[in-house]
Amino acid sequence: MKKITITIDVEQDCPPFLNTMHGIEKGLPRLMELFMNTEIKTTFFTTGEVATLYPRLIEEIVENEHELGCHGYAHERFDRLNKQQARNAIFKAKKLLENFDSTVTSFRAPNLKFPHEYIEILQENDFKIDSSIAKYKPPFPLKTRIVGDIVRIPASVTSSFLRLPLSVILPILEHMHDPVLFVHPWEYVDMSQTAIRPDCKFNTGEKALENLAGLITYFKEKGYTFLTISEMAEYNR
Repeated sequence: MKKITITIDVEQDCPPFLNTMHGIEKGLPRLMELFMNTEIKTTFFTTGEVATLYPRLIEEIVENEHELGCHGYAHERFDRLNKQQARNAIFKAKKLLENFDSTVTSFRAPNLKFPHEYIEILQENDFKIDSSIAKYKPPFPLKTRIVGDIVRIPASVTSSFLRLPLSVILPILEHMHDPVLFVHPWEYVDMSQTAIRPDCKFNTGEKALENLAGLITYFKEKGYTFLTISEMAEYNR
C-alpha cells in the first residue's frame, strides 16, 4: 500500500518572528475545509497556548476525527530548555490537550529540535510517537526508528518546499517512501507584505492552498492512502 501523511503544526504566525494568530483564525479553518472536502484525515500538532486561546477550533479538529498531537506549550525551543523545564512544558501541554482528546500520544517539538536524551520525558508522559526529527536535518535520519517505546518518524521535507511549483515537488515526493509532510496554518494566509524571512512568506495564502489541494488530488489519483501519524507508526512497529 502506498502511504502518505500530512501533519499540521498549530502555532502562532511564523515563530519566533511574530506573535499574531492570523493563521489560527483564518488559515486553520481553510485547512479544515480542504481536508473535509477531500475526505482525508491528518494530525494536528497543537501548542497548549493555542488550545487555551482557541478551544473551539481544537474541538472541531477532534470532532472531525483528525488526530490531536502535542507541539509543546508555548512553542518553546526544547534544545534551549534544561530537562526539568522540558518535562514541565510537556506535562502541562499534554494535560491541557487531553481535555479535548484523551488519546494524545503523538509529539513534535517546535523547530524539530529535541535532544535525544529527552526521549525519556515522552515515555514518562505515555507518548508513543515522536516526529521531532527530519530527513534534511542532522543527524539526517532516513527512516523511522524505534527508541524504547517511541516510534520516531522523520519529516520528509520542509514546509516551504511544498510551496514550490507542483511540477517540482510532486515527482520528488512520489519517489520518497511513505512521505511525511508538515505545514503551518499561517502559510495559508497571505504573508507577502510581512517583515519576515523570505522563505516564510513566498507563495503563502491562496497559492499555498492551491498547491496543497493539488498535492492531495494528485496522490489520491495515484492510489495513495492518507494516514495520520499514529496510523503511519503502526506500519513501523
